[in-house]
Amino acid sequence: MLRATLLLVCLLAALPGRAQTVLDPALLERVRVLAETAARAAAPPNTRVAVEIGALDARLRLAPCQQIQPYLPPGMAVWGRSRIGLRCTDGVARWNVTLPVRVAVFGRAVVANGPLPAGVNLSQEQLALADIDIAAEPGAVFTDPALLIGRTLARPLGASEAVRAPALKSRQWFAAGETVQVRVAGEGFAVASEAQALSAGIEGQEVRVRFESGRIASGRAVGERRVDVLL
Repeated sequence: MLRATLLLVCLLAALPGRAQTVLDPALLERVRVLAETAARAAAPPNTRVAVEIGALDARLRLAPCQQIQPYLPPGMAVWGRSRIGLRCTDGVARWNVTLPVRVAVFGRAVVANGPLPAGVNLSQEQLALADIDIAAEPGAVFTDPALLIGRTLARPLGASEAVRAPALKSRQWFAAGETVQVRVAGEGFAVASEAQALSAGIEGQEVRVRFESGRIASGRAVGERRVDVLL
């Protein structure tokens, strides 16, 4: 039985396509520096970036290459689970693959002081500050608990879970029919005016307003009775 097992292992090891491509440590360091530099450019001040590099797909059999260039694929996220491109620029075959990476960004952020149900209006006692990986999940975090007082949770949070923007109910800045301050901005100019809201102003959402002249424009609700119109 032992001889049969050893024979099977040897046969499997000899099968084509099972050898995993091993990347040079110097190349992996270039990948790490590229991912870390990109993450730092988008990270808030006083944060720490850590990069964990994964492995190429074990099924890949890449032709020998004298020069491999790491690069950031267009549109690829630089936080959390991402990928770094590797292209062969000097070899028998010009291959192009991606290498998985995980980018953590550690910083101070507001977290739940204990389990919180959906619908609760946040108070100072329910919030705390902690060092977390702010890149672990999508959504902006908060660094000042005062900005969250009175906000309503849209979903439950676990103890020590970060309070992220998607977990909060959108605020209604004004109701339909109210007079709002409108800032109209374009390339090289900005003017302010008053208008009547034609719908409720929900935080971050589009809203239509009517000026005294009768002209109707679409903008975005940005604050208490405030609308931004970008031309």
